[in-house]
Amino acid sequence: MRLPPLNALKAFEAAARHEGFIGASEELHVTRGAISRHVKQLEEHLGVALFIRQAKGVRLTAAGRELLPVLTAAFDKIQGECQRITSDAATLRVICPPATSIRWLIPNLDDFRTKNPDINIRLTTDFHSGDPSRTAEHDIGFSVTDWPGNRVEHKVETLFPVLLTPACAPSLLKDRTITSPEDLASYKMLHEVPSRRDWTDWIEAFGVGSFDPKSGEVFPNLDMATKAAVMGTGVVMADIVLCREELESGSLIAPLPDMTIPSPFGGVCILGRDDLWDEPKVRRFREWAVSTAAKDVERLEAAGLA
Repeated sequence: MRLPPLNALKAFEAAARHEGFIGASEELHVTRGAISRHVKQLEEHLGVALFIRQAKGVRLTAAGRELLPVLTAAFDKIQGECQRITSDAATLRVICPPATSIRWLIPNLDDFRTKNPDINIRLTTDFHSGDPSRTAEHDIGFSVTDWPGNRVEHKVETLFPVLLTPACAPSLLKDRTITSPEDLASYKMLHEVPSRRDWTDWIEAFGVGSFDPKSGEVFPNLDMATKAAVMGTGVVMADIVLCREELESGSLIAPLPDMTIPSPFGGVCILGRDDLWDEPKVRRFREWAVSTAAKDVERLEAAGLA
């Protein structure tokens, strides 16, 4: 048996809920006569009466009472799924590591919202854990280009380089002058990753022999390590872009500003699945991120760092 006409099903369901054709006609914005015709069409299709017509309205038959809850549940499910799809189409799910979120994305995000009021950003901050973009759950992610957990099938677009240099609170140095890497050897190193690649690579790059790269304290992310440095705990390998606020305000100083290296993990990038990369909401976010990051690249170039 083929399905009854959709309009006939809708007319019957509305009339049954309202216990009359007038309420159904007002809900569906059609005439009472149209509701009556659709119901009659459905009854002819099914070969059974659904309403008992009375002088003061209509009353459901046994068949009508059985059909009503089935249709109501079906239409509710259809409506709910349509609303979910519409909501998903307007929601951009972004995952970003904590330090990049706090120090770059969140401070800039109001600009994106102002320029794209029809897109709702749903941001999740997470540590790198093998798959930083978690693309099954998110539309686009932030990472660094050479992070070991990045998948080769991801689309990747670099935003700005990660350039590292030692930095500490002014109070930590007091009256001492730092002129060489060896002068930092007596201070505690603050690491942003368990592998200690930040300090290890810097020490190797400048051939420093007086440092033990395994010493010092390890923090879960750059933001926590930087805050510890501001408190005078030790010396952090500061990201010139992500730590710009502290460096510009003077709460951190870079005693060896010319001794800068690129991060061993590459630059900050956005990445995502190939099938989502050119979706309109993803493309608009990508274009905004690249445009916003261009200002950071310009500052690095002006300082002779990029």
